[in-house]
Amino acid sequence: MSRSTERISSPPLNSRERAKALVLSLQDEICTGLESLDGEGKFHEETWDRPEGGGGRSRVMTEGKVFEQGGVNFSEVRGQELPPSITNQRPEAKGHPWFATGTSMVLHPRNPYIPTVHLNYRYFEAGPVWWFGGGADLTPYYPYLQDAQHFHQVHKDACDSVNTSLHSVFKPWCDEYFFLKHRNETRGIGGIFYDYQDGGGTIYKGQNINGKASKKSQSIGECKLTWEELFSLAKSCGKAFLPAYETIIQKRKNQSYTDRERQFQLYRRGRYVEFNLVWDRGTIFGLQTNGRTESILMSLPPLARWEYGFKAEENSREELLTKLFTKPQEWFTDKSLLEKCEPFDAVN
Repeated sequence: MSRSTERISSPPLNSRERAKALVLSLQDEICTGLESLDGEGKFHEETWDRPEGGGGRSRVMTEGKVFEQGGVNFSEVRGQELPPSITNQRPEAKGHPWFATGTSMVLHPRNPYIPTVHLNYRYFEAGPVWWFGGGADLTPYYPYLQDAQHFHQVHKDACDSVNTSLHSVFKPWCDEYFFLKHRNETRGIGGIFYDYQDGGGTIYKGQNINGKASKKSQSIGECKLTWEELFSLAKSCGKAFLPAYETIIQKRKNQSYTDRERQFQLYRRGRYVEFNLVWDRGTIFGLQTNGRTESILMSLPPLARWEYGFKAEENSREELLTKLFTKPQEWFTDKSLLEKCEPFDAVN
């Protein structure tokens, strides 16, 4: 897909310092909020250095009351040679020293009725090239339409605070990115995802030119955003995370479950592992740039299982999850979803 090389603005002189400060503050704010939500678990911090340049701090919670395991990472890394995962997408960055900073997190709750959640916001520079990327997505193990709608609405509001065209592209882009091609299913109910946002060209800068996100972006046309607007987008979306997730936790954390629900949760966690090890660009980038392996693989759950030829019981909640919540949906406008989900949403 052709894209404009003209950018509406250049980064400010202190762009790296401001981007770093933003993601550090998001890590602090979210960790504090998650500890409060858990009530018992605490994050244990470990700082690390990268021999090639930079470092980070990893915070991990294990055996919490709500969170069986969760990790919240910060990294600031630098290098001289970019890996193929970047230069294949942005060849104009090749040959330039590079800088990247970001925060990423994955939380695996104990209760099967609370979804796994992921967040990542990052900033990158290499010579004349710069961009913001990020997003957040939700992976439920049991289907609740009201939870999916709430998560999407909070993130839509965050995007709309900067530009009302963004969410209509970021939502299908998320469905497209968090997709297990070998399973023909999404990782969960999505959220938002964006990458290579440098203020020039169309909003969508992915590779699927025939996909829904690309077509929506083309219908909108060129969308010029300044560095400051894109910085505000990362800040707004990052701060939307706790309000989007906390409501779901409070609603589901005391919901009782049996070993059946626990076993289904572990089975579906296996899909999460498959995506992160096979398809996730962040994992690939980290390994290709000699990142800290423990931090890169922090996203994996403490327990998961695989079952050959699993088939959910007919008319069960598990069947609804596998048939409806692993396919891209229009969570607000598709009226048929209410009829399909209402019997299960009513269960507390």
